[in-house]
Amino acid sequence: MDSVGELPAALAPVWQAVHARLSSGLPVSRVRVGPLDSEQQTAVADLLGLAQFPGEYTNISLTRLDETLHEAIGAGAREVVARLVGPIGNRAEDRRTAAEARESLWAWLDGHPVITAQPALRSWTSGIRRAGLIEGSIERTRLELERALRVLSELPAAGMPLPVFADSVLDATHALDDGTRTANLVLKALTAIYDVPPPADAPERRALWERAGVADDELSSTVLVAGLQVPGDHVVGRILDACHDAGTAAVVTLQHLRGSRLTAAPSAVWVFENPSVLTLALARFGSSCPPLVCTSGWPSSAGVALLKQLAQIGTTLYYHGDFDGDGLRIAANVVARTGAKPWRMTSADYLAAVADGPAAGRVTPVPWDPELAIHLAEQGKTVPEERVADSLFDEIVSQPS
Repeated sequence: MDSVGELPAALAPVWQAVHARLSSGLPVSRVRVGPLDSEQQTAVADLLGLAQFPGEYTNISLTRLDETLHEAIGAGAREVVARLVGPIGNRAEDRRTAAEARESLWAWLDGHPVITAQPALRSWTSGIRRAGLIEGSIERTRLELERALRVLSELPAAGMPLPVFADSVLDATHALDDGTRTANLVLKALTAIYDVPPPADAPERRALWERAGVADDELSSTVLVAGLQVPGDHVVGRILDACHDAGTAAVVTLQHLRGSRLTAAPSAVWVFENPSVLTLALARFGSSCPPLVCTSGWPSSAGVALLKQLAQIGTTLYYHGDFDGDGLRIAANVVARTGAKPWRMTSADYLAAVADGPAAGRVTPVPWDPELAIHLAEQGKTVPEERVADSLFDEIVSQPS
């Protein structure tokens, strides 16, 4: 036996077993080989110079095998198996590399701007991590998550049908069809944002999309406005002028907003969560009401469209909502989607106003004050914005004009 190629074919189980153990990346001293038939047992006994045949399974010292091979053909076990079986891997190193790559993926997901802007999505990211990699692939998982995050960054949408929305965001009208992986990921994220149970059927899935501003029709999607005037010869300007002069609230539809191009607006607009706050403001100020917008809870497509138009022309938006679980999630959503500034929504504001009230519900953190969710959970009580409305109005009117 003066070359690797002349080693008996019956020794193949030995080379396979040694290759597998060396490829583990762990220290190897002995290798278990088998099952061996009689011919293979004879070949092992001849190779190692054994006084008796090995059994069906036998343990071979790697040191002895190395010495025997060096004497016989001038090459060690590692060289022989690499030649006969293939390159020797390092599964331990591969596992470490794969684990590092997974951790890098999860760190990227946790630090993504969409997630940091809406911490309610942390439960969604935890669920994705528990589910593991899509098809075992880091690249495929990241690609799918990038698509889902791209969609979430555009929600709530401006009332367009689902295929049109999918085409505008993902360049494919069927990318968010029922049952697609991207649609499933986005819907799971929406259940976390809105704190609702997962949709059980197609109608519930459609309702969740509609809540996120997809497939709202132009007439049923509305936003309440008081005291706001926007110059321009368009329907929104005329509606707001008439209601401002009458000291009443205006109901602006998505159709109105799509038919109007806002080019100028006040330098600051105050945004509230609850319609009752606009009622209180109009009762106090009448036709002198400062510019206010109401999201009426989670913002509609019309609400998002109005706020984004205002922000785009330079208006600073100040947002205030209820201090409770839903209120914080709504606030984080409005801030993330419109660039509004949280206003009087800090831990100090909450602690100064908290008293007996309804339970706060499930609380999730907000980006602008990490301690706020902790205080809210500890106190466990809601502070509705109606309770602090007068002080909020006082602050608005004290602002320099």
